[in-house]
Amino acid sequence: MNEIDHYLQLLENFAIQYGPKVLGALVVLVIGIWIIKKVVGAFRRGLKSRDIEPALESFLGSLVSWLLYILLFISVGSMLGIATTSFVALLGAGGLAVGLALQGSLSNFAGGVLILLFKPFKIGDRIEAMNRTGLVTDIQIFHTTLLTLDRKTIILPNGPIMNADIVNYMKEGILRVDLVVGISYESDIQKARNLMLDVMHNHPKVLKDPEPVVVVLALADSSVNLGVRPHCLPDDYAAVYVEVLESCKMALDQGGITIPFPQMDVHLDQLRINN
Repeated sequence: MNEIDHYLQLLENFAIQYGPKVLGALVVLVIGIWIIKKVVGAFRRGLKSRDIEPALESFLGSLVSWLLYILLFISVGSMLGIATTSFVALLGAGGLAVGLALQGSLSNFAGGVLILLFKPFKIGDRIEAMNRTGLVTDIQIFHTTLLTLDRKTIILPNGPIMNADIVNYMKEGILRVDLVVGISYESDIQKARNLMLDVMHNHPKVLKDPEPVVVVLALADSSVNLGVRPHCLPDDYAAVYVEVLESCKMALDQGGITIPFPQMDVHLDQLRINN
């Protein structure tokens, strides 16, 4: 009986000594979890209102949630008398070691966040980056996937992409197709211009605004080089390029305009040898 009384006395002393701390810690834990849910929910709604990419929204929401929960558990542990300074130091040292080991991955992660946040391009855009050109088919936190015109898949790390020049062919909604057609010096420039303007005006994928133009680019060695400048939608670029070029060749042939090839005139002088 004395032993039971002894344990009951220990339990009573423990309850008196630690009960308020445990109760206070439970209250802080419950209220903290409720506040964290509210804060994370408001944070996610704020990201949605800014039209942030769903992948970035989910990642940032989870990151903020984990950080807040770690701070909450450290606070609760401190209230219970647990030495949290060593835990925080260990956590910081571990984070530093992981950061040093994953420098490249962290750079790609930062690049992915910047891409999803500032949107220099999005899925469906045709871009040129790091000397690669292709259609953006996927944007992940660490890498971006491109599909080239010849159906090759290219996976580029996000860190180098954000440190390189990016050309977005889709941003403005239209593209200018730059073609060069050479005609002979004897040909009528205005006639050739009218023939190629007719080709572009009659092409269904060439835009009427901006107006297509034909300009003289250079007086080359064997030809007068004309710049043919139709505008089109980005998705029609390849079709307009090849179809307008072919149609211009046919129209010039029918109009009697010569498209020259490199040539050289050689003059032979007859030498007289006096005996």
